[in-house]
Parts: sequence; structure tokens; C-alpha cells
Amino acid sequence: MNLYEHTIIARQDTSVSQLKQITEKYSKIIENFKGTIVKTENWGLMNLSYMIKKNKKGNYIHFKIKGESKIINELEKNERIDKNLLRFMSIKVKKFDLETNYFSKEEKKNN
Repeated sequence: MNLYEHTIIARQDTSVSQLKQITEKYSKIIENFKGTIVKTENWGLMNLSYMIKKNKKGNYIHFKIKGESKIINELEKNERIDKNLLRFMSIKVKKFDLETNYFSKEEKKNN
């Protein structure tokens, strides 16, 4: 089994219910290809480094996936034709970092 981190950037005008549908759609694809989702994170609306398809911001969804490479091939095939998505990226990793939440809203105070 390979380990992958897969990030999707959806359009900035995507509603909360549409984001949930997108997450469910790609989760089902992963499960249909006998992969397992270790963790799903919704990073929320963040600024993009540059404009993509007239969007300055994007909704980020991040998956940590265990499975074969054919899962990633199928995900990317479906994401290329999805009009709600701006970008996607898959990275093969050696192990998952499940403790750190890089995009949490709460800021740590040093007292």
C-alpha cells in the first residue's frame, strides 16, 4: 500500500453544501478503488499566490489516502473535467503527519 496526500482547490464561490458534495464524490472514488481515507481536512478559504481562472481565493480540501496508484489516476481523471475545481495535487509520502494541523484557525499564545 502506498501513502498519498491529495489536495484539491475548489472555486471561491463554492457553497458549503457543494464542498461537502465534492468531498463525498472523491471519497467514494477512493473507496470504490479499495483505498482508505486516513484523514480528510477542510482547510477553508485561503488566498492564492496568483489568480487562477479569475479567482483570487480558493477552498482547500486535503485527503490522506492509503492505496494503489490507480486511485490517484482515477481521481485526477475526474478532477480534470470538474468545473468547480481550480487545481489539484497528489504527493506520495513515506508516512503521514497526523498530529500537526497546519491551517487551524486558533493561534497559540506564548505566555
